[in-house]
Amino acid sequence: MGVALARAAQWTAAGSGTGRLEITPLNKALLNQIVQFVEDFSTKHPQEAAFVFREPLEWKTQLDSSVFGEGYEINEAAVQSQAKGKDGQPLLILSASTLQVRSFDQLSRLLRIAMEKKLKEAQACLEANRDPVVKILGPEYGTVEGEDMSILHLFDKVKKESDLETELKMKIILLLHQLDLQLLNSSLKQISQDARLNPAAVNNEVNLLKNFSGQGEDTVLESLEYTSDYMFSNGCRAPPWRQAHGEICYLVVKPHDTDPLYITCSTAGVFLNGGQLKGKDIDYERKSDLYKDIVTFLRERSPRFVENMAKQECSFFKEPAHEKNYQQVEGAENSGQSQSLHDLTGKTECEKGKSSSAGPTGQRLKPYMKWKSSGLSAPHSDKAPKKDSEEGKSSTVPLTTKKKASGKSKTVKIQETSKCKASSSPEDVGESSSETDEDEQPVRHHEGNTDLSPEYWGIQKLAKYVKGGDPTATVIALCSMRDFNLSEETCQLAIKDTGCLEVLINLLDTEEIKCQTGSLKILKEISQNVLIRHAIADFGGLEIMVKILDSPDTDLKCLAAETIANVARFKQARKTVRQHGGIKKLVELLESISVGSSYQAKDSETARCAALALWSCSKSTKNKKAIRKAGGIPLLARWLKCSHANILIPIVGTLQECASEPSYRLAIRTEGMIENLVKNLSSEHEELQMHCASAIFKCAEDEETRDLVRKHEGLQPLSVLLDNTENKQLLAAVTGAIWKCAISRENVLKFQEYKTVETLVTLLTNQPEEVLINVIGALGECCQEEENRGTIRRCGGIAPIVKLLTATNQALLVNVNKAVGGCAMDPENMSIIDSLDGVRLLWSLLKNPNPDVQASAAWALCPCVENAKNSGEMVRSFVGSLELIVNLLKSKDKEVLTSVCAAIANIAKDQENLAVMTDHGVVPLLSKLANTNNNKLKRHLAEAIAHCCMWGNNRVTFGEAKAVAPLARYLKAKDPLVHRATALALYQLSEDPNNCVIMHENGVVKLLLAMVGSTDDTLQEAAAGCIANIRRLALATEKAKYG
Repeated sequence: MGVALARAAQWTAAGSGTGRLEITPLNKALLNQIVQFVEDFSTKHPQEAAFVFREPLEWKTQLDSSVFGEGYEINEAAVQSQAKGKDGQPLLILSASTLQVRSFDQLSRLLRIAMEKKLKEAQACLEANRDPVVKILGPEYGTVEGEDMSILHLFDKVKKESDLETELKMKIILLLHQLDLQLLNSSLKQISQDARLNPAAVNNEVNLLKNFSGQGEDTVLESLEYTSDYMFSNGCRAPPWRQAHGEICYLVVKPHDTDPLYITCSTAGVFLNGGQLKGKDIDYERKSDLYKDIVTFLRERSPRFVENMAKQECSFFKEPAHEKNYQQVEGAENSGQSQSLHDLTGKTECEKGKSSSAGPTGQRLKPYMKWKSSGLSAPHSDKAPKKDSEEGKSSTVPLTTKKKASGKSKTVKIQETSKCKASSSPEDVGESSSETDEDEQPVRHHEGNTDLSPEYWGIQKLAKYVKGGDPTATVIALCSMRDFNLSEETCQLAIKDTGCLEVLINLLDTEEIKCQTGSLKILKEISQNVLIRHAIADFGGLEIMVKILDSPDTDLKCLAAETIANVARFKQARKTVRQHGGIKKLVELLESISVGSSYQAKDSETARCAALALWSCSKSTKNKKAIRKAGGIPLLARWLKCSHANILIPIVGTLQECASEPSYRLAIRTEGMIENLVKNLSSEHEELQMHCASAIFKCAEDEETRDLVRKHEGLQPLSVLLDNTENKQLLAAVTGAIWKCAISRENVLKFQEYKTVETLVTLLTNQPEEVLINVIGALGECCQEEENRGTIRRCGGIAPIVKLLTATNQALLVNVNKAVGGCAMDPENMSIIDSLDGVRLLWSLLKNPNPDVQASAAWALCPCVENAKNSGEMVRSFVGSLELIVNLLKSKDKEVLTSVCAAIANIAKDQENLAVMTDHGVVPLLSKLANTNNNKLKRHLAEAIAHCCMWGNNRVTFGEAKAVAPLARYLKAKDPLVHRATALALYQLSEDPNNCVIMHENGVVKLLLAMVGSTDDTLQEAAAGCIANIRRLALATEKAKYG
């Protein structure tokens, strides 16, 4: 434990002092393992647990006397254990927040008592006792650098003196040594997964940020400077004694909206330091969390940086003019850094082949910048998969295989070649844009051979038998290789590095069933690795596996399908499977005459593997179409009736992936699959529940499906699943399904019965964005019902909803706007929204560049303005608000225009606001929209015109702007709501004689006469009023003409 704490744990002390354990994923993992070890110690090793420590472990605790119970003597704030050592001293003493513990048994009990505080207690104990072994066994067992001989000395002592205490010490030190190894192994695994920064990457990122920094309003930063201009030969600017801690350089960053930030860039990541002390010294102590790069750090610290970065986004993808020339990488071997050439370039295998002739020195490489994933991610990021240099080599390896047809032994030469495949064909356009391609995932490489595990060398020894033996030796070698833990990255990369991967793929093309089976079993395991997936595709493995799907051997087909499922997780692989007829063959594997309760085990296993492969392939739009054309939908529907979760999960997974296509949604509905999806919502398997909910989420876009979900009683299980708040993926799928089902009013009434709204309100805080989007969407639909608006208010849901108006996620904002607008229809809710500054926040969202956000904000403002007290004064209190909403009439988005017209109709009810909007040119802008064919826009535009006529000469201006004739044509629409709004507008416009003439010319009288008999009072009165005005003008004209 002492070795792990000294070498693996991460401490905060930058200079002198004891330091503290940092709150990092690595430290949390180490602490959890130590806590688990100590908690189980008393049950697994009761004799050793009773051993009394040489000195007590002492630390400041957060626990008080109230948590202690049986087995302890409590005297006010002081506590001591009833258990005592040979010297009569208690084994646990708590006094004035200082805790002393003298045995593992008491430590175990203490951690169980501490419950959720046990990690904090373990952390405090280890911080106060940096080498706990010294306190437990004595100073002679302390952690030392170099070779530790303490175990050998103790072993000699046991041989000489066989007393119980020495034997106990021997057992304890061996147990602690075993824990040390476990901690070091897990920390090594954790560290190996972390991407490390290097000086070149930091320098590239700083230079790129400098290109977009300066004094302008749109620059991402005011300035960004190094604290030191001196650069060491290894590229670092930190002093050598800080480089020992992995630090690279220090930066002073001046954002537009915060104080200067003092940043440390280290190999572990980027963090905020203590700033500059007097003189030129730096406070090296870490003051923030660790971030993967400078941009990620700045995104958390400066909203202005994020905003301006979005404006500059296009520019980030273009290389600055002075960087367009190739950069020269020199002296890679002498740089003092351990990174390989792969860390500095984004070259593909094909590019390596082309540039290999340039030689190792003086090679010119194009800078690789991929900033998209985080909006602006660092160029050092290993986002594209890189191939090891071995892949570029070509060698021939002999393998003797027996051909069944001839019965003779024959040597087959296996060619190890790396295939370069272009993926820029027009067919790529058909791949689904929503796919998450694994080309974006980081791939780690082993650098050097110093720290390779015994497993690596073991696989390397087996490789020669796989490559060069006869079929029997090859099969034995393959079986031996399977004895290794092939799920470990070390073993996976060993197979690739030794050239075994190419051999395994070539074995698939032999006629030896055993060789094929052994090879596929290994490929199935190692293809979990991203790098190996790409390599299998590059070496043509997918094409061979697709051929194997025609094999008469069922087990072989299953293995091939399962391996395809692993490999086909990126776009090029999915395309390869489709192009070689793999989709049709996989669909054929789903066919079984015995689907149902009497199915055969082999049938179900074949179907499971085929469904897994189809699930991976179905992330492509073209593959979805191919599955449908191959007759996959009825087969998926048949297997959906099965009761076994291991088959259902990939079947439902495929269906929910395909449900994004309207044709699949129709098929899912017509094939009766909704009933089975609803039934499986009550399954014991959370993954199956998640996929069923996700399928309903996508299918419930259609009204018929929503009705079917209600008919098959699927709304109640969805409501019940909301209680599972631990599984966020399941929660996101369930809330999504509830959201879409709530679009139907009948479903909302059912949700009221199940108290779903109350549960949804509790999910408004401490949830990831994907859950919040769906929760807010569901509440937005539910609050269209008056009863639910009151429920949300009583449950305290208004405040968290309004708070979410400050979010940045566009989809979330659209739903929040709708929810706020729905709640605002209730006057009591409206007063709460106003007090929380919700209307101002809504108005600010009209500036959002996303038209969906603009439209939803404008719709939400309508009930706010309508139900607010002193709404006219409230609107005027927002500086520039009226000009902003009038200018949105210049938008090209129909929904924005419609919502803004609706908002203007409400705002114009206040005369002062109408006067201001008139000054800002609302009349000509509304007039320009009159020639629209959109019924929804016609309705709200007519309402806005009707209300805007109430000020000054606006009626005359509308006539001059030629808005009257188009409005007259609205009366021919079939929507009665358009008739009503148009009649109101025409009635107001008819107050001007010239407008009456235009109306008469466009035949409105005949149309309005029909509407005078309407059952809608408002329409009836407006039509009659307009006709009356036209008639009065006609009479006046006739009188003037004839006297």
